[in-house]
This record gives sequence, structure tokens and C-alpha cells, in this order.
Amino acid sequence: MEGISPQAAAIDGIFNNPELKEIFYQQLGNSNCYVYCVGDALWVMTEWPEGARITFRAVYAPHDKIEIKSTTKKRNQAIFQLDTLAATYQVTLDLYHNGYPCFRCRTTVTPKAALAFHYWPRDIMPLNSAGSSGFPEGDIYASQNGPRTGMIYFGIKAPHSGAVLYLQNLSALGNYCGQTKTSLSNTVGGTWPDIGFMLPSSDKQFLKTGKTYTISDAFIVMDAKIPANETEMSIQFMDLLAEIYLRLPKPNTQYHHWPEIAEKAWYDLEHSAGSWCQVNGHAFLNAYVCDYKTPPELMVQMAVLLPLTEYQKWNKREMKIINDLINIIPDFYDNKLNTFVRWLPAAAHRLDKSEEHKHPLVMDSWYLHHPLLNLIRLVKQGHKGIMDKLSHSLDFAIRVAHHFNYKWPVFYNMETLEVIKAETEPGKGGEKDVPGIYAKTMLLAWEVTQKEEYLEEAKRACLSLQGEGFELFYQANNTAFSAFTALKLFTLTKNEVYLNISYLCLANMFKHVWLWNCNYGFAVNYSTFFAMFPLRDAPYTAVYEETECFASFSDYLLLAEDISIPASIRLLLAEFIRYYINRANYYYPPMLPDDCIAKNTKTGEVAKELWLPIEDLQDGWAESGTVGQEVYGAGLPFTLVPHHYYTIPGESLLVYIDYPTAGFSTRGKTATFRLLGHKKGACHMRIMPIKKRKELPRITVTNGRDALNATVYDNGHLEFKLKGNQQIVISWK
Repeated sequence: MEGISPQAAAIDGIFNNPELKEIFYQQLGNSNCYVYCVGDALWVMTEWPEGARITFRAVYAPHDKIEIKSTTKKRNQAIFQLDTLAATYQVTLDLYHNGYPCFRCRTTVTPKAALAFHYWPRDIMPLNSAGSSGFPEGDIYASQNGPRTGMIYFGIKAPHSGAVLYLQNLSALGNYCGQTKTSLSNTVGGTWPDIGFMLPSSDKQFLKTGKTYTISDAFIVMDAKIPANETEMSIQFMDLLAEIYLRLPKPNTQYHHWPEIAEKAWYDLEHSAGSWCQVNGHAFLNAYVCDYKTPPELMVQMAVLLPLTEYQKWNKREMKIINDLINIIPDFYDNKLNTFVRWLPAAAHRLDKSEEHKHPLVMDSWYLHHPLLNLIRLVKQGHKGIMDKLSHSLDFAIRVAHHFNYKWPVFYNMETLEVIKAETEPGKGGEKDVPGIYAKTMLLAWEVTQKEEYLEEAKRACLSLQGEGFELFYQANNTAFSAFTALKLFTLTKNEVYLNISYLCLANMFKHVWLWNCNYGFAVNYSTFFAMFPLRDAPYTAVYEETECFASFSDYLLLAEDISIPASIRLLLAEFIRYYINRANYYYPPMLPDDCIAKNTKTGEVAKELWLPIEDLQDGWAESGTVGQEVYGAGLPFTLVPHHYYTIPGESLLVYIDYPTAGFSTRGKTATFRLLGHKKGACHMRIMPIKKRKELPRITVTNGRDALNATVYDNGHLEFKLKGNQQIVISWK
């Protein structure tokens, strides 16, 4: 802490006044909770046993005086009605005693005249113990970036008191932003000790007289322990986030019939001319619809091919597109470099060099490994014809890994391994999670070949993920691959270092979620709750990265079924999966109003009638689809359906579950499976007739102990609400 603001100095003086009297007090766990009304602000203060205090400003009325009209006290709740010259306010304070000490503070304002907030200071100020002026030493571990979760996670070091996760429920502020035309991006953060939430200022748009607006809905959870290292920080962050998540208001989910979406996507992928380009008489997938300038990329072909193979196995119908894509794989092999490459060699001359990576020999580090990973998966399915070229490519990847000592830059020259771009930005390092996707590639190669060299490479690469703290995340799917691979290495070695690395990867990912509904502007037409951002600084969510995270989280929970991992991880991963299924349909242009979709795109065009996803969903004041319509994200429904729909052989029944599951099996007139996740999480199961069956048989569902009631829909579907982490039995007559 190099200096303080005048505001911080004033607050320090206010709370070191021995005559200051609280208007409310209650014990909260091992801490004390006070409420003060001082001049132009209402404050909530927590005081920890070691003496440190943290103040949270619930109301700010500059150049005004707050009058308390009433105070209503209930068990673990207090409601304050406040009056000022400009507006009336209501502050509702809820105290939670189960688990970590936690409270929620909600503030609404009702203007007496058209009102604009030109400045609203950050609402958290840590203080030293009573009678000691100045501010405690502290660290900010993580805070909001762009439209991500409105949170700040910090620790107080001296006096030693512990850590805090503050989360602003930004969903509640939609009416304020809709009226003032303001965004909630980058509203929670700050510089120690001036930290917390800053209400976005409204200079031109005014709040309406007599209408009530929520201007803060803050959750604060505390732990008396300071994390000593990145493992403790990762676990604590996930635990505190889960504690708030359980109390956070969450939107309802809706059922979307994904098998129908998959059929539409399959048809449009095969038949839309904008999805394909021709090179030397062969058809290749474009990266984006109508992007004929950029040469074909191997990653694009493989990112669509592998989900299609999963879907073909599920629907048991021959898909010509699969063989077409398999047949063009050898075209991406460079005989001079002895490796598969990113750009189709026969068309690489078309690269216009308009960007750093659009050069024939320039490799974006993660792009080398992602196709290799999918190629090994293809070999594992029985397609052995590419194994020779794949072996040479793995040798090349190992040589690159050794050259960079498992610390990959952003771009390098494939021929010379010269670094073209070392860092994402000055001081931020290169693509820090690439060791994880490389390790997964090597681990899968070991499973296929049993060559010990590959297993040793996976171990060494995974260990290099250590030491990056909350700066590990470069690209969401790579970090998700890293988490799974570290867990897999733990199962093989029993070395807890790998288990801890998996926690570090997951914590990095949940720093980059959108844990609120952006219900203003264009975003009133789609859901953003529990979305995942693709890159460290991306201002939008992206379908391809999210889909791979969704699949990786399912794999992680399945692998961890018999491993002791934190309950918070089981809960949050399963809940992300549930909400992804709920909102992923909004990536499809037919699901969005025309005015939501960008008129001009960075790459290619958006064909609004196609069931091919746009890449990006944006903050509510920006149009979506600005990047383009993503052909390589077309694998979404082909990944989702096999994970969450189960057919009952011989019965023309379809079972849908929006949580990850394990061991779905049928025997006679019974189906059983185990729900993953955590018992504090809830999900839905829907049983429906397949088209040729008009109605359902008599069905009973139990959780091993109790029979469960169903909601019956007009279309004959039965829906059951289930708790996570339990055995489910379906029987029928």
C-alpha cells in the first residue's frame, strides 16, 4: 500500500471515534457484526477476534443527511428504512450462521425526483483494530475483469485475520442498468484499501421518480484462515464461492429438446455452402460461415469431427460427413517438418499476413496440440491409418516442449522455433496453460501406445503448471484439459501434487465465470448466468471453449467419483453443466431476435437461418456475433446429447438428465444410474416417449429410499427434481 485516498483517511477517522454508537449488533460466527449510520452513509462492519475490522458501505448520500425512519429486527435479519432529501432507501441485512460466517446486504433506492448517481465510491474499507489508526496489510487475490462475476477475493495479513470473498449479485441491478444505460463490467475491484463495488455512474439517464431500483446486493463470506500457498488459495476460493452460490438467487432452467437441435445442426452443417471451401477438389470446413479468405485449419476439422463420432455412436445412424472429414486429415501433414500443421499446406499461400499468426510457418502454441489430442482420440476409436504420421507429430511436439522447457510463448516459428511473440502482454507471460493440453495429449498417447516416454512427458509438463497462482488461465478449454489431466495423473501416481494442480486449474477457471444474468439491453433475450469466458481478457463468452469445458467437467466428476475432493468442486462443476445446457441454445441465431445479432462481423457472415452457433454472446449493450458464425463450434449439440440423453432399449423411451451421471444401465424393466455433483445441488430428469411411441408406460422413480413425484406436461413428458450425489432407479410397467 503506497498511499491512501482522502476518502480512506476520513473513514479511518470516523471509525476510530470512541463515541460512535451502533444501531444494530449481532454475533456472526466468531465475529461481531455492527451497523452504523454516520452522516451521509450507512455502514455494516465486521470485527474479527484478532481485532481487524472490515466496513461495507450500504448507502451513500453525499452532501445529504440520512434519517433512520424505522428498524425492523427479526431472527438473523434487520431491515432499515432510511430517508434523505433526494430519495428513500431500504437496507436488508441477512446473517447466515451455518458454515462460514456470511451475510447478505441488499439496498434499494426510490428517488423523490429524477435522480442520477454521478459518483459512488467503492464500498469496502478494511481497518485496523479499534483505537489503532491506519489500515491493515492485505492482498487482493482475484477481482472482476470485464463482465465476469462481480467479486473480489482478498486477505488481511496484519493483524492476522483471514480471507474474504465479496460477491455482488449483479443480476439484481438489471433495472438500474436498463434505466441508466450503464454496464456492470469492471464494477468490482479497486486498489488496497479502497476496494469493492462501485455503482456505475449515470450522467445522462436518470432514475425515475417513485420507482424502486436495486443498487446493491452484496454477499460477504469470511474465513479466519489466510491461504499459505496457491493450493490453499484455490481450495478456499472454491469453498467460499460455493458458500455464496448456495444462497445466491438463481434463475430457473428451461428444457430445450437438444436431439432436435442436433438434427438441425447436422443438416445445416452438411448442406450450407458457407460452411465449406474447396481446395484441389477436396472439401474442407471453414472456421466461420462464408470465410473463404482464410485457408482451412486442421483444428477446425477435428473440433467438429470428434463430437460427430460421439453423436453417430449415440444415434446409430451413418453420417457421411465423418468419413469425408477423416479422409482429408493426411492433407494437413507437412512432409518437410514431419508433423501435422495448423494450416492446410496446399492453401497456406493464401494467408494474408494481416495478423501475427496468419503466416504459413507461425504456430499459436495451443494450436499444435489440440488437433494432435483429437487425432489420438480418433486412433483410440480404431482409425489406425494415421498412426505413423501421428507418431512423427508427437516427436515434433516433444522437441518443441523441450526447446521451451514447458513454458510456451504465444507464437513461434515452426521451422526454427524462433519466438515470434513471447507474451500475451508485457509481464503476463505466454500461454501458461498449454502445458496442460500438451500433458493431456501425451497421457492419451501413452494410453494408446504404452510408451513410457509419453507418460513421463505428461508428468513433467503438468508439474510446470505450478507457481502461477490465479494467473495460470490463458484459454478456458486448455485450463479445463489441465485440470482433468492433473487429476488423472493423481489416480496413476497417487502423488497429491497433481491433485493440488487440478484444484489450481479449476480455481482459475471459476475466476473467469459470469455468475450473474445480464438482464439489460440485448441480453434480456438470452441467459448469461454461469457462463465461462474463453480468454483472460475476452469481453464475451464463446461457444467452442465453453463446450469443451462442459465436456471436461463431466469427465472430471466421473473420474473423481471415488476420490476425496472438496464438496465445493463437486457442486460448482455440476451446476456449471446444468446451466450450460440451459443457456447454450442462445448461441444459435434462430433463437435470438435479429436486432441482437451484429450486422457486421469480423470474419465471414452470419446466416441467421442456420443452426450453426455464433461465436460470441456479449454484455447487454453490445450486439452478439461480432466475431462471426463459428463452424468449429458446431460440435455443441453432438457433444451435449450423448452426455445427457439415454435411450431405453426396446421401450422407445428417452431419459434426459441435466446433471452429469455415471453408470447408466438397463436390466429388464429397470434403469439405474448415479447422479454426480453434490447433494446440496439440484437437477431435473425428464422421461419422454420417442416419436413412434405415443404415450409413456407407468413409471416409478426412486432415489433408493423414497418414490419421487413427477410433474406431468401436456406433451406427455414426466419431469422429476433430483438431488445430486445419489443413486436413481427408474422402473416401468
